[in-house]
Amino acid sequence: MSQPSTSATPKKSKGNQVTFLPHDYKIFMEEAYSSAMCYKLLRDLGNIESSRVRIVTRKIYNMAKTQEDMVLETINKYFLDNVELAAKHRYRLLQILENIITAAPYIDNEWAERFIELALENMTRSTELEDTLQDAASNVLLAMCKHSWSLVYNKLEEDFLTGIFPHRSLLHVMGIITLNGDRLLTPTQRDRWHDQLIQIGAKSAKFLTVDAWAKSLMHAVTRSDRIYMEKNPEKIFVFIYYGMILRATNNSSVIRKHLTLLLDTSHQFMQQREGIAITIGLTAARHLDDAWAVLEQFGRKGPLKHTLGELSMKEEGDLKWKWASSTILLSYGQMAVKAKQNILPWVDNISSRMVFLFRNSCWDDNLKQSFLEATQLLVGAISRNDGAHSYEFTQVTELIDSLLVLMNKEPQDTLCTTTRQQVMCALTGLCKLRPPLNYEKKSKILFTCCQSVYKLPLLEFLERHTCLLADPPNIQVLYMDTMCTLDRLLQSLISENHNPDDLHFMLEEMRTWMIAEKDHERKRAVRSCISILKFVAQKTFLDTTEEFGRYGHAVGMLGILCLDPNKDVQQLVFEAINALHRVLLYQKGLVAPDLFKIVGRYGEVQDDELDPMATQEVVFYPISHVIQEFVKHFSSPQIQDLIWTVIEGLESTLDHKTESAGEMLITVLEDFGAQVEEVSDICQSLYGLLTSTDSMIVKKKVLKSITMLARHHTPELVNCYLEHSLPMDREIINIWRTMGVERTISPKVVQGLLLKLHERPSVNEFTNTNDANLYVDSLAAMNALYEIQYCREYTEAMQFLYPQLLLGLLTQVHYMFELGLTDPPKTNDSSQEAEPMSSPLRTSLDALKSLLQTSGHWKDYRQLELQGAWDLFSGLDTYQQGVTLIARSMVQNSCSQIKGLLHQIISNTEAKPERDKKVANIFFAEFLNSPVMLQELPQQAISSYLCQGLKDPDPFIRVISTQGLKNVIFDPNKDNVIQNQLPRLLGGFHHESELETVVSMNVVSNALHSLSQHNISDLCEDIAFEFRVFFDDHRENVRASAISGFGELVLCMQGKEDHRVMRQQVHLSLVPLLIHLKDHSPIVVKESKLALYRCAVFLKWKFLHTLFSTLAWEESLSARHFLWSYLMAAKHRYRLLQILENIITAASYINNDWAERFIELALENMTRSMELEDTLQDAASNVLLAMCKHSWSLVYNKLEEDFLTGIFPHRSLLHVMGIITLNGDRLLTPTQRDRWHDQLIQAMNALYEIQYCREHTEVMQFLYPQLLLGLLTQMHYMFELGLTDPPKINETSQEAEPMSSPLRCRIVMNNFRSTSRRPSNISAVPRKASKFQSPCF
Repeated sequence: MSQPSTSATPKKSKGNQVTFLPHDYKIFMEEAYSSAMCYKLLRDLGNIESSRVRIVTRKIYNMAKTQEDMVLETINKYFLDNVELAAKHRYRLLQILENIITAAPYIDNEWAERFIELALENMTRSTELEDTLQDAASNVLLAMCKHSWSLVYNKLEEDFLTGIFPHRSLLHVMGIITLNGDRLLTPTQRDRWHDQLIQIGAKSAKFLTVDAWAKSLMHAVTRSDRIYMEKNPEKIFVFIYYGMILRATNNSSVIRKHLTLLLDTSHQFMQQREGIAITIGLTAARHLDDAWAVLEQFGRKGPLKHTLGELSMKEEGDLKWKWASSTILLSYGQMAVKAKQNILPWVDNISSRMVFLFRNSCWDDNLKQSFLEATQLLVGAISRNDGAHSYEFTQVTELIDSLLVLMNKEPQDTLCTTTRQQVMCALTGLCKLRPPLNYEKKSKILFTCCQSVYKLPLLEFLERHTCLLADPPNIQVLYMDTMCTLDRLLQSLISENHNPDDLHFMLEEMRTWMIAEKDHERKRAVRSCISILKFVAQKTFLDTTEEFGRYGHAVGMLGILCLDPNKDVQQLVFEAINALHRVLLYQKGLVAPDLFKIVGRYGEVQDDELDPMATQEVVFYPISHVIQEFVKHFSSPQIQDLIWTVIEGLESTLDHKTESAGEMLITVLEDFGAQVEEVSDICQSLYGLLTSTDSMIVKKKVLKSITMLARHHTPELVNCYLEHSLPMDREIINIWRTMGVERTISPKVVQGLLLKLHERPSVNEFTNTNDANLYVDSLAAMNALYEIQYCREYTEAMQFLYPQLLLGLLTQVHYMFELGLTDPPKTNDSSQEAEPMSSPLRTSLDALKSLLQTSGHWKDYRQLELQGAWDLFSGLDTYQQGVTLIARSMVQNSCSQIKGLLHQIISNTEAKPERDKKVANIFFAEFLNSPVMLQELPQQAISSYLCQGLKDPDPFIRVISTQGLKNVIFDPNKDNVIQNQLPRLLGGFHHESELETVVSMNVVSNALHSLSQHNISDLCEDIAFEFRVFFDDHRENVRASAISGFGELVLCMQGKEDHRVMRQQVHLSLVPLLIHLKDHSPIVVKESKLALYRCAVFLKWKFLHTLFSTLAWEESLSARHFLWSYLMAAKHRYRLLQILENIITAASYINNDWAERFIELALENMTRSMELEDTLQDAASNVLLAMCKHSWSLVYNKLEEDFLTGIFPHRSLLHVMGIITLNGDRLLTPTQRDRWHDQLIQAMNALYEIQYCREHTEVMQFLYPQLLLGLLTQMHYMFELGLTDPPKINETSQEAEPMSSPLRCRIVMNNFRSTSRRPSNISAVPRKASKFQSPCF
């Protein structure tokens, strides 16, 4: 069998052949069979259903692959044999023919002519399929362009020049050839196609004068069908054809007439507007003046003016003109392209018109796209013109502003179009024009473009936004093209000037995005920064004669990103630092290796959103190394520039940026802190940063930086931050804390504050000048000292400087009295929520309190607090008493700072002000009672100091010195004299006069303060007893003095906890003291608190701090609850209940408030299960029994309530009831005993009823002995009372059931026996229900 033909050529007819060879005959029969099969398949296409068309078509295509010529011949024959084919059948045949011709490598000219004629014939055929069949025929003709272009062109030209307006299918074919020439024509054919179109237009120009032809042309131009879909080639070519005709026309009036008519058509659809612009642009290629004049005239017409500024147009007539501005914009762009060399003088005019239309037209996507396309066409036309560099374009900035408006209006969450690329391409071209742009305009361009590109979401999110589009773009390609376009714009901007300041300007503009919050934004910005730096490093066009003055700023700006959490950003930043290092070394004329080693081949940086391996792996060093390598080349101004840059970087909201900025600042201050200038300004900035940020990272870095500064500039920092210490805030407190972190610095800070504290101008100076700023530093230092006392950083410094601090704060309180600063400062804030400010006097006193607390002198502070010593500092008249109590507490508690205070007191006595002398003498006089005095000073030195005080002009100092000379130190036998006088003084307690009693008690208290423990050990019991006797005296001053004296005795006996007698006295005093916390006298309450605390210390109770806090600052009720909770511990509970019982028994009266509390306490402990079992419960029962004397009704109500709960009573309740029944004569009054009988009957009735309750069966069995004995004794009791007959009632009803006698308690007993044995026939047990049951218990 012969090989199939590979080309389509016509075969000669074999119908006249009569004989064949066997081989030829076989071939003939096979070909005839194939032709017949193909013919049949072609015929079947007209009859089969649509579902089978694909199958038949596939068979024909398979036959064409091997017998292409036979299939083509059969198709041709089928068309010849069947002239009247159905439209649908014809359409299917033309589709098959098109595909076969497209796939054929070659078609002979004879076949080409036949199929061209066939296509042209069907292109003008009118059928029910309308344009569908004609387009199928047009596709056959287009497929023939590949094989016989010349034949196709000749046929098209012939049909165009017949004098009849071309059929729409011809326009369709010409449009496709024009739009898709790259696919249909060879390069040579494409080059000739433009000239051929010009020829066709020139030859058709004569038809404009033919009315019918011209009307057909205008009808084709205004035809509105099919323009809603994609671009219509037919429509496009109509406008091109129109433009070619007008281009060739030489009559200006004809040109203007037709252009005017064209502009008067509808501008509603995009394709119409683009077509009009193409026509005007082609016309302007030879007739620019006419085209400009027509556009100017059209712009002044009413319809276009009406559309400018309109926001909406709803009527159909308005829609015709709504987008006329877009048409004009596109026309200007087409004019610029087609006019070529002639356009330069017209650029400013065209630009101004474009900007005007853009700003004043109704904004929508159509206007945006039209303006963008027109601008690109204009910029492209200018850039291709060699003479553009000699022109200065005045409207460039206006065009740039309009383009930036377009960029701002782009959505930030999608990237579906090339609008951003188009804008940046246009900006790139405009930036190259003269005059050059200023920094302000460049900054605006950079910010707008970078914002529009960098803030785009990640690629995966961009792709999600386009997944629902009918024709989604390739997001990755679109994104990469956009980034590359931005890089070209940045390079264009920096290449216009060779000054290093321009590089800094570019980096500064990029900084906003390099410190952005989102990773991908920073990544994109740093990638662009690398692109700029590499471009500069490779081109080396910067001027080396000018120094890069902002070196520190650039390094700080990039160094902030070195600790970025995103590893890709980190590596990009280090690459950028390397590039910057190369640029700067090039500027200095130096050659040095890279700062960081880059692993792998060094190449161009790509966006790692598309290529994860694009970023090179960098082996980088800590940020401190980066700073050290850079700063060693810095001058002092550059160091300052770097410091201010990183301080500004600390204001970022991202932790990794603030972390790196903080590390850089710490490194600079640590290594070059001594060279730092403008320390005060830096401190102020750091303080402002602390107050404005909430980031803990920033706060830590700033505070660490302040620590570094304090090493070399401590006085400057103290002076600076004192300005912010009045009033204090949290941040300034943290600053003072961090200044004391290092042990060598904290004492310097405290000493500096003490110096400021003692800068106290006299009252006369203040009065003369009336300037409050004179003492502001002293107040600020006082505030600072008050706050840092709570900081552990200053603990050692406070201990070391405690004597100076104590004396300084005490004299500060006196100074506040001198200045009259006893009230809080007045403010203009009338808000009720505003927190009142503390007065300077209050602050100084609080500082004094906190000094005792924070320095470990808790014993002194507790004693002073409970004594109410701080109240003595409320006035200058009691100030000395408060100082005396402070000094005395130090002596009584054996304070360890007495030695240091002594040396501080005796030093520089003459140089101190009067207030300091008063305080010093008070302390010296009290310290005479301390054994430290003789250990540190000889008696002669002590006497000399006191004698010197006798000569002082101040009478107070003379009195203090006189009292000091009477101390025991100077009279060793004074102790024995006082001890011998104690019995006589104790006898004075019983004097009838209240005053003499109180004086005697106070004298004994003072004597106890002067005597030692071994002098009063034998008398402690007598003294304690005498004081305790008066605890409940009706005179409040006597009670207060007695309790105070007892507290002094306990304090004197501290250290003798093993003293049995004293411990017993202390135990006996606890409950009375506790009760006196409720005393109506405030003096008694205060003394009771102090005495209770001293007793707790003596007994070595735990939680003394909590006890002190409760007594000192909480309400008395809370204090009592706390003490009761402590006293009620398991090992104390039993003994205290016994004590309470004795007190209640001995008390003459207890009010209802205490009665209710003690009854509740007793009931609570009566049911408590502890290791003491029944012993504790019986003790609690005894307390309840003791309360019967004072509040019998309350006791009975509680007992009755517990009996009638429905739960069998606890054994302790039965115990109490039994004792009351047996010992009623002793516990109850006669009236109460009479009522007890009825109350017992009610209780017996309740007991009788609950025997039948299943819930109490087990309890009955468990308590069977007690209940049995109780019921038997109750029967005997009924006999004694004679209650053997039932009570008489007035009920006369026969149905009334007779009442049982009290003696019928045997039923109760019998029933009780039955229920305790729990018989199976429990329902058979007789039960007598009556209105009155026997009171048998």
